[in-house]
Parts: sequence; C-alpha cells; structure tokens
Amino acid sequence: MVGATPFTFYEFFAGGGMARLGLGERWACAFANDFDPVKAAAYRANFADADRHFRPGDVWTLSSADLPGQADLAWASSPCQDFSLAGSRAGLEGGRSSAFFGFWKLMQALGAEGRAPRLIVIENVVGLLTSRGGADFAALGTALAAEGYVFGALEVDAAHLLPQSRPRVFVVASKVAPAAGLVGDSPFHTRAVRNAHAALPADLKRSWAWWRLAAPPARNTDLAALLEPDDAVAWRSEAETQRLLSLMAPHHRAKIATQKGRAVGAVFRRTRIEAGRRVQRAEVRFDGLAGCLRTPRGGSSRQTLVVVEDGRVRSRLLSPREAARLMGLPDTYRLPGPATAALHVTGDGVAAPVVRWLAQELLEPLLAPRAVLAAE
Repeated sequence: MVGATPFTFYEFFAGGGMARLGLGERWACAFANDFDPVKAAAYRANFADADRHFRPGDVWTLSSADLPGQADLAWASSPCQDFSLAGSRAGLEGGRSSAFFGFWKLMQALGAEGRAPRLIVIENVVGLLTSRGGADFAALGTALAAEGYVFGALEVDAAHLLPQSRPRVFVVASKVAPAAGLVGDSPFHTRAVRNAHAALPADLKRSWAWWRLAAPPARNTDLAALLEPDDAVAWRSEAETQRLLSLMAPHHRAKIATQKGRAVGAVFRRTRIEAGRRVQRAEVRFDGLAGCLRTPRGGSSRQTLVVVEDGRVRSRLLSPREAARLMGLPDTYRLPGPATAALHVTGDGVAAPVVRWLAQELLEPLLAPRAVLAAE
C-alpha cells in the first residue's frame, strides 16, 4: 500500500490516465505504461507523480522487475482495433491487439514470483466477445483460469453515466473468492455476454463468475448541457451545412425538419450500401446522446453537431474540450494543444465515470478485508 491509500494498481495501455481518474483517490498508481507518445505526454501533463511510475514504450520491452511490489489490481485497456467492427477483426492474432500478450507475459511472470494482482480488469470493445467466432474470448478466459483467476464479463454502455453512447466490455478476473452479494443478476449481463458464456467449453465455465453490478442512478445530463457557448466555437458556413444535409437520407432530413425550439443533434458520416452501391451518408440523432467518440484518423471519424433553432440549421465540429467532457474528464484536465492530438487522447480512452462505478460497486468490495484469497 502507498501511504493511507487502501488499494494499489498497475495501469497498462494507460493512455491519458482515464482509468486512473476513474478509480479515484482511494487508489494509488504503482506503475503505468503506454506506447503512444501523444498519450504519454498527456499522462505526464496531468499527473504530477508521473516521473516516479510512468514508463513510456512498448509493453513487450517490460519485465516483471519493472513492476514494484504486489498491486491489488492490474488494469489493461489493450488496443481494440482488431476487435472492433470498424477494424480488421483479426482478433488476438492482429498486430495491435497482440499487444495484449505483452501484458499477459508480465502477469504470468508476477504469478510465478508470488506477486500476481488480486484483480485484473481487461477493458475492450464489445467485439472481443465475438472475435473469431468467440475463439479469442475463450482463449482469454483460458489464460485467466490457468493463472488461478475466476472471471466474468460485463457490457457497460457509458450512456448510463454520460451523454455518449459507448458500449464496452469489462472482463473482471479475481483471485478473491467473491462474497455471495457480489455475484448474481446484472443489467450488464447482456445478450452478447450471455452468448459468449454459452459458447465457452464446459471446463472453462467452472471458472466463470456472474459478477453483480447494479445499474447506476439515472443520468441527469444530456449532450446539450456539455457544449461550449455558441459564441465560443467556430461554426461551419451555410454552404457546408447544406452539403452535410444533402448527405442525409430522407428520414434523417425529416428528423431535422420536425425539431421544435432549440435541438442539438450529433452526426456521424458513414458509408452505406444502397441499391448495391457504396453511398456516403450523414446520420443524425436527437436523443440527447453523442455517438461513440472515435480517434480522428479521418474527417468522417470526427463527430459533427447540428443545432436546429427557430427553423435555422447550423453545424460545427465537436471541440476537444467537449469530447473530454463526454469522457467524464474535468475541465482541469490538460489536453494536447492540437485538436487532432486532443481528440486522439479522448477518443481512445475509457470513460472515467464507468471506471468509478465499477470500482465502487465491484472492485473495492472484492478487495474488502473480509474477502479471502481463493487459493487459501
């Protein structure tokens, strides 16, 4: 333990430190790592103690000797592109997601030294559950079970806590024998989670835990509440807005036309197949949510806002600060100066309030003094 802080953790693929922010003051970071220099710079800018525990670079270059002590938790938000529907779906054999195995060799080494973390959380896109027909999820479960962990998965959409639709899967693995109150029904045992469990081999199901995670209180804020004042942002020209509207299918243009008063919508550009042809479309939603933030690798990946007011339609790009708010980051969080870099940090992170809810309702109770190590 560090000082009076009850829990310690290692954070792998740490990005800008959003898992750390979500875990909060009851947790002390013993080690953090990320390969990306932009994210590493953001981490250093936001945590004064980064020089003591943050190690930039490839996870494959690390050894267990780099990891101090025995942490309560190892958190890994490993690269998700090969699990995403937007990626190649190459699975754990993909070049990016294979970084997971660099993390896993460290966990195996810690286990051999008697320093295995009591908890491991692996956060990723929901495609992890179905990648390669479920083979990747089974391989992950096999690896966890071989090291003496019980494991289970929860699919949590950040929309429960933030005005952003961002479903993610959280695989929680524990060497702690869970108390009865920590297993049971949960709204986060979605169809995808249940199907992934059903597809596991019978022997692996014996290492499964149906983690109980209650739904948080109803969200009381929407997208409009997080936006900058109209006069503080740059708006697109009328011609650019008309071009955006021209990319909408009739039912999306109808959404624009039927809005009353002031309405804020979020727009994504996508490629659809219509009559056998690839067609670029703009799709708008007025449900108070932004779509899932993405890393800005192309113009279509940056989210656009549409504001309809008194019959007038205006459009603009989502600002980096607004993106940070949609991830639950405080306005004191220091973003990189260039917009693309700032959106790269926020769009490739984990929603901090989701981490806090998971920690409060499951991780911290699992680590409570009354818990007993499963091996004991």
